[in-house]
Amino acid sequence: MKVVVFGATGMVGQGVLRECLLAPDVEQVLAVIRTPTGLTHPRLREVRLDDFTNLEPIKDELSGFDACFYCLGVSSVGMDEAAYTRVSYDYPMAAARTFAELNPQTTFVYVSGAGTNAEGRQMWARVKGRAERELLELLPNAYAFRPAMIQPTHGIRSKTRWYNVLWTATAPLMPLLDRVVPRYVTTTDRVGQAMLRAARVGFAGHIVENVDLR
Repeated sequence: MKVVVFGATGMVGQGVLRECLLAPDVEQVLAVIRTPTGLTHPRLREVRLDDFTNLEPIKDELSGFDACFYCLGVSSVGMDEAAYTRVSYDYPMAAARTFAELNPQTTFVYVSGAGTNAEGRQMWARVKGRAERELLELLPNAYAFRPAMIQPTHGIRSKTRWYNVLWTATAPLMPLLDRVVPRYVTTTDRVGQAMLRAARVGFAGHIVENVDLR
């Protein structure tokens, strides 16, 4: 299996990339990056992209892949709707349209979020809900993953400082939360393993809630 990962330097992307490189059936991983991952691995190759709304410069690099794991994203805190839409809608839709052209059967997994709703009151939920809806219409093997609380594992850290502060403070509580409210907690390695499952055998539904990302 050959896999493309967008957002491989973010918190979720780091976990997904790690699981891909550990999986014996993943023969090649292409990380589409703006900044290097800092990793060296015989099955990992990186390609730089400056404008994620235009994949034309790397289009030839994306042929022949079985799955695309789209983990690139940002917190909506402090962002207006236009800026958030560019990252959370325009970027993934540009990638999805490219894969629809190159290989419409590609498994495409988009990291959304618990509570996503295209008709919702919260700006981030509407933007991601729109992306979900259009991705699922465009690609028959697309999935929208809706994680809730994601605990970074194996030394992974977020680029968002307050996330790191939050997880440092709550880390001692995570084993308890995992037992008491398992529907609302997952980990970066579980998300990565679930993405590989989507590529291998799929899920019953194309919107995958946190309870299934365990």
